[in-house]
Amino acid sequence: MSALTVDHSQGAGPEWEELVRIWEETDAPEGCKVEIIEGIITVSPAPANRHNSIAWKLQRQLAKVIPDDWGMYQTLAVAVPSRSGLFIPDLVVVPEAVVDDVPDERDGSENFIQAAEAELIVEITSKSNARQDRISKPAAYAHAGVPLYLLADRWAPGGPTVTLYGEPKDDVYRVLQAGKFGDELRLPAPFGLLIDTGVFPAS
Repeated sequence: MSALTVDHSQGAGPEWEELVRIWEETDAPEGCKVEIIEGIITVSPAPANRHNSIAWKLQRQLAKVIPDDWGMYQTLAVAVPSRSGLFIPDLVVVPEAVVDDVPDERDGSENFIQAAEAELIVEITSKSNARQDRISKPAAYAHAGVPLYLLADRWAPGGPTVTLYGEPKDDVYRVLQAGKFGDELRLPAPFGLLIDTGVFPAS
């Protein structure tokens, strides 16, 4: 694993560009996820089968309600340079024009978009990185102004939970709804979707 730490307060600059360069050049085993979290390049193993099952079951439900000109992606990197973060969420919902745009004219890279352009970000915890999905990533997503963050936490101490965050301010989200796997969770407009979490594998 490579590691390079930068000062969060400086935002995008030479340090960020160097981090992105190292991120782009990191040669990880196939299926592994390479991210920049709080200025540190991290490599996570490929997700477990139940993790992938939750992502698919969520994707299938979301596909019924997103506008025709929006896309949903499982391997799209999103950047929050001011928080020294570059993440690959389990699901990102974003207007297709953002992804189809000529990237090097917007942010200098063809390998990621700005997190602020996402409409919804979903993370599903793995045992090895649950803390990042609960703390580091939502702080960065809130900082970027991502309107909705959905966390499916299979490894929550009291049992699997699902939490919808919204109304970002600074680095903090408000909890819009929280429950256990099996509860219904309502995504507000523009989605207007009642998510059935009872189909998620809990163990």
